Order: sequence, then C-alpha cells, then structure tokens
Amino acid sequence: MIAAFLLLVLCSLAPAALSVPPRPPVRCGGGGDGDGDAGCVLSNAYGAWSSDRADCPVAAVTYPASERDVVAAVARASAGGMRVKAVSGFAHTIPKLACPGGNGNGSAASLLISTARYAGVEVDAGARTVTADAGAPLRAVIDAAEASGLSLPASPYWEGVSVGGAVSTGSHGSSWWGQGGALHDHVVRLSLVVPAGAADGWARVLPLAKGDALFPAALVSLGLLGVISKVTLALEPRFKRSVTYDYRDDSTFQDDFADHAARHEFADIAWYPSQHQAVYRLDDRAPLNATGDGVNDFIGFRSTLIAVSQGVRALETALEGSRNVKGKCAMATAEIAAKRLIGNGLRRKDGQLFTGYPVVGFQGKMQTSGSCAHSAASSPLKACAWDPRFKGLFFYESTAVFSPARFRSFILDVKKLRDLDPDNMCGVDVYNGLLVRFVRRSEAWLGQPEDSVVVDFNYYRAADPSAARLSQDVWEEVEQLAFVKHGARPHWAKNRMVAFRGVQGKYPGWARFAAAKRQLDPRGLFDSPWSDDVVGGKELSKDDGCALDGRCVCSEDRHCSPGQGYYCRTGLVFTEARVCRYSASQLV
Repeated sequence: MIAAFLLLVLCSLAPAALSVPPRPPVRCGGGGDGDGDAGCVLSNAYGAWSSDRADCPVAAVTYPASERDVVAAVARASAGGMRVKAVSGFAHTIPKLACPGGNGNGSAASLLISTARYAGVEVDAGARTVTADAGAPLRAVIDAAEASGLSLPASPYWEGVSVGGAVSTGSHGSSWWGQGGALHDHVVRLSLVVPAGAADGWARVLPLAKGDALFPAALVSLGLLGVISKVTLALEPRFKRSVTYDYRDDSTFQDDFADHAARHEFADIAWYPSQHQAVYRLDDRAPLNATGDGVNDFIGFRSTLIAVSQGVRALETALEGSRNVKGKCAMATAEIAAKRLIGNGLRRKDGQLFTGYPVVGFQGKMQTSGSCAHSAASSPLKACAWDPRFKGLFFYESTAVFSPARFRSFILDVKKLRDLDPDNMCGVDVYNGLLVRFVRRSEAWLGQPEDSVVVDFNYYRAADPSAARLSQDVWEEVEQLAFVKHGARPHWAKNRMVAFRGVQGKYPGWARFAAAKRQLDPRGLFDSPWSDDVVGGKELSKDDGCALDGRCVCSEDRHCSPGQGYYCRTGLVFTEARVCRYSASQLV
C-alpha cells in the first residue's frame, strides 16, 4: 500500500508528460467522423453505459457547424420519420440517453447529431451575458467570460462537458447562494430546434427566454424535446475565490452540513465514512485585490500516467479477487493522505506545487477542472485515468439528490451500517468518499423542486458484468437507503438503472414536462428505448445476475451469483432492502 501511495504522489509531482486526448464518442469503421459514414458506433467516455455495456450502433451521423445545419439535420430526421438524438464531443453521460437506436447497418432508421463542430462563443460585456453554441466546451465559455472581465458564477466540477449537454442533464457545482450551483439556473435564453410539419420545412427554431411558458421544460430536457442549439448564460463581474479544506471528525456531520452550506457560498463536504472523517470545503469570494493567482487542478481530473492508473486498477482488482478488505482500507488511507499532501490539486499558481491554505485565485481557474480533457499530444504516456483504451479506473457513479431533512436521516442510517463493520466502507473511500454538494430550487420542471443536498459516490465496477464485487451488499443497501427509504431523486446523467425506479413520481414537474414533450415532439422522434428506460423509471426485465450490474434489485438468488457465493438477502439496517450478500457457508 505504501507503494501505491508513493506512485500517486510521484505522479502528482512529476513534470508534465505528453498526454493522450480522450477518444471521440463517435467512431466509424473507416476511421473518419464525416457525415454519412456507415458502420459507426457511439460510446460514452467511460466505455460502458449503465443500462448495458454495448456500444450504440449508429445508422447515420451528421456534424452541424451552424444553427442552419442543426435545423437541416432535424428536418432530415423529421421528414424521414427517423429517431434522432444529439451528442457532444465529450459524452460523459452514464445512462444511454444519447443513443437514437437503429441497427447501424446503413438503414435510415435513426440519425445522430454531433455538436462537436458547433462550438462558437460570444460575450456581450454590456449585457453581462455569454451566448454559446450547444457544442461549446465549458472551458471555452469560462475563458471567454474571464477575458472580458466577467465570470460565470456556477459550473459543474468537471469541465469536460459541452454547454448544451451540461444544461440538458442538470449538471451542477455547489451553492445554495444566489441562483445556486446548477448551470441551467443561470440560463436566460436558449434556442431549441424541434420537429415540424412539411409546411414549416420539417423543423423550426424555437427561441425561449425566462418567463416563456416552455422555458422550464427546455432547461433540463434530457434531449427529449429537440436539439438545444444556443444557450445564453448570465455572467457577473469577475471575482476571486479563496479555498481551504478543513479536515474534521465526522461525529457532527449530520448536524452541521446545512450550516456549512449557509456560511460558505461554494461549500461542499467530502465524507470518508470508513475513516470517520469529513473534509469541509471553506470556499468563498475574495476581493479582487486579494493576493493570489491560484489554480484548481483536481488530482482526479488531471492527465495521469497510464502505468499508474493501470497499476491502481490492477491493485484494486487483485484485492477484490482475494476478498482483501483490509487491503482496500489501506488503499483508501493512502489515497486520502496523498490528496491531503497536495491540497487535492489546489495550487497557488499554475505550475507550482501546493504550499498551504488558503488558495486564492480567479473564479475561472478555481471553479472547475479537467485538464485531462484537453490533452492534445499523441504520445501515450498520460491520459484521463478512466480512458477505456488503457484499462485504467472503471467505476460506478451513484448520485442521489435529497431534501435536507431526509439527508440527515440518510447520514445516520449510513453511519449505522458503517458501524457494523467500518472496513466494508473502504471501497468508496478509495475514490472520493461521499461528496456532498448543495443545489438550489430550480424553475426547471426536471430540475430540483427544493433546495437540495446532492451526494455522489464512486465505487469499483468489475470488468466482467457477471462478476460479483467485494462488499457489494453494502453499496446496494446504501443505494436503496437513498432512493427507496429516503426518497432521493436520481441525477439524470449518472446512476445505475435501479436508481431511476419510480422517478416520475419524484419530480413534481414531470406531468408538465410530458405535456411539453407531446406538444414539441408529438411523433416521439427524440425517444429511444434507452431514454424510455431512464424517464420511465421501470425496472428492467429480471434475468440471472441482473443485480450485479445494477440493472435490477434482486428478489431471487439467481439475480445475484450463487456460484460465486452471493445470495439475495435483506439489508442489515434497512431491512426492506434486497441485496446480494456473500456467504461462504452456502457455497457448494
């Protein structure tokens, strides 16, 4: 474990090395990415969706470079009655929302619209707004605003997203202050390209602004209403932030999370339950004349030496195979120590090492990170740690959105589960623990209906979907504590499929959104079986081993893996939960 710790530290301190950019999400047989290429497939950045692990076959793909091109693409699909979806040049959505269906053998059953080449950005300094084409990278939008003496006040922590994708899936940072931490809540105008009849040329541009009847539907629309074309975001005068990470015992975590969010504009908390530790982010605005030109270069989003990410994955896989939970705990301890040593990636100046708190810097350099998404070199030394080409990190990401009152009860239940055997919680602490963020009430019908607490947690995903995992029952129980007992809402762009059960009843604006969908896309051209699975919130068909990859909640032993010693049992704290638990005594 000490070796793993040293590898992580050395990787963080090593000078820059040539890096490999992420692969494009659309890949065609001929190696090209031009319009009309046959034999194309769509995958996400992780190389595996949550609903299944198969690439999405694409019958036809087009790359618009202007709004006129987007209209032409939607008109093509509309005139031909084709299923149609949009995807950005990043594709970090975990559910298979961007797959239009079709068999990918050259038939005209479906069309994929990539916004990778539709990426213009224009700042109106007088109006304090920025208008971006849907495919514009978040980093390009932030940099353009900062260059004009302005700042985008909210963004997700991971910058490897397009503006259209981030808005349509409800991506967010963390804040209960002002308009809040969700990017879509800072949108003042957008245009949506929707299907139309022959008399209107089969497609039309629908401009929408705050106050318009359909504006709340278009903000978080999951690609179900049409193609977002342009987005206008409100900006603020440029400002600085001051960040300090405060490491505390977690004994009062359930009682002080809300006060922490109220005191600090960009607060969050990383909870490491196996370590009985919570890390409070003290993050507030600082005066423009405050000393500092800091940079947030989060360790998990940097280009990582491929050998290191492969080595960490190999170590974790070996610990899984040998059922070595103590080894996982040592690994978690080393990970947390490495993050603490280097300030989790904060630097007082670009290129410098972490030397202590607070770290002060301009909003544009502090609010988000993701340097591995912008690698441009061709020598395969470094890459994003999860790049599927190099068999590095591979994980699930569950994200639950709570009312504050229910979140306190969730913490207490997780603590009860932890206290039965703290070592069983080490698997999540190998990653980022349970990251707690704060999002304000939204006017978006598929946004959050109240000021909310958002919890993200990553954990090991086996390369083989039929392989059971160490402490699998614990994370299934945590998942069901969140989404079943405490009624948490799932983040639309993350989660295993079991998280979406009953989702329509958890978003009060669902009926109005569905009515808007019937109005704008009455033929269901933007539907697909995979998006239907997510928004329908129905459990997928149950087959042998379906619980292992989060496609079902077990009700019979065969839904787990009796051959590996995993049987369907009740939860330890939430007795209504049904989980796959290991039992050596029942192995034949």
